Amino acid sequence: MRTERIRRGHVVRGLVAAAAFVVITAGLQAARPVIVPLLVAAFVALACVPAVNRLRALRVPTGLAVAFVVLGLVLVVAGVAALVGTSLTAFVQQIPVYQVGLERQATAVLDWLAQQGVEVPDRTALLDTINPGTALSLVATLLNGVGDLLTNGLLILLTIVFILLEASTFRTKLRYAFASPTATFPQIAAFTEGMKQYFFIKTLVSLVTGTLVAVWIAILGVDFPLLWGLLAFLLNYIPNIGSILAAVPVMLLALVQLGVGSALLVAVGFLAVNMVMGNLIEPRVLGHGVGLSPLVVFLSLVVWGWVLGPVGLLLSVPLTMTLKIALESSDETRWLAVLLGPERLPEPAPELETAGVDTEALDAAA
Repeated sequence: MRTERIRRGHVVRGLVAAAAFVVITAGLQAARPVIVPLLVAAFVALACVPAVNRLRALRVPTGLAVAFVVLGLVLVVAGVAALVGTSLTAFVQQIPVYQVGLERQATAVLDWLAQQGVEVPDRTALLDTINPGTALSLVATLLNGVGDLLTNGLLILLTIVFILLEASTFRTKLRYAFASPTATFPQIAAFTEGMKQYFFIKTLVSLVTGTLVAVWIAILGVDFPLLWGLLAFLLNYIPNIGSILAAVPVMLLALVQLGVGSALLVAVGFLAVNMVMGNLIEPRVLGHGVGLSPLVVFLSLVVWGWVLGPVGLLLSVPLTMTLKIALESSDETRWLAVLLGPERLPEPAPELETAGVDTEALDAAA
């Protein structure tokens, strides 16, 4: 009877957790216009905290340090918007022309297959289903979604300013808020330092990646190199598949504009840049991965993109990392954090082996 009651309690708790997840997800999606600017402001402020701390270490007053950092941020964003805004408008206007060219290329491939004796039953339905021009439309949707944040620029800017001003007193507030700050500070400090390091290094690597991509595309003569460099910069925040998502529309555009050879050169350039930056430089500088399995990274991309729109695609990994750290803070939810983690788990604690515990036998029993 007791076992049955405990089992029912677990089932009820699981159902309540599932219902809460559905309600929270629906609430986030409904509140997207408010949630997205606040999330962007929070993560941008977190990335700016090291610069503010560096100025404060040089005896610059906190208010003046925040003003310098925010002014620099505004100048950078305004410069990028001025450079890329015109290219984005021209690209959106040219999308129908590019789609017609891609359809012509697809028709030529089907004609070649028919000449080789490969029968395609319903060509019209196949062309409607496999439409390569959709990738170009998705690029415009993503960049427009990021550009829509500029309409909330004042809200984002004010939120960043207040977060940076509060960052200097946050530790003191925590000391008074929690009865046992010694048990709370290590987790919060590890989280903030890890996120700041991740954002700083990822932004630097993404900036170099976007610059190299833009230069390579400009050398090949493909239209809108600044736009594709910005796309490579943004999508580099998405591990594993971000570089693929950035390369596909550029290859399609090169195929329409310059032919198959240029499309292959674009692919080679993306492959070389991401092999060097993603597999050689970034792991050496960052020292570790994002702490998430590849499957979780992909699923988080789908879920956060559905909940928060295009900005959710860019923030999917930081948001999932935050969720994983929150799950690790409780004994009841730590197993979920383990499932979200990478395939290679840490080795058993050395004190177990020194105490004579057979860890292999424990693993086999588990």
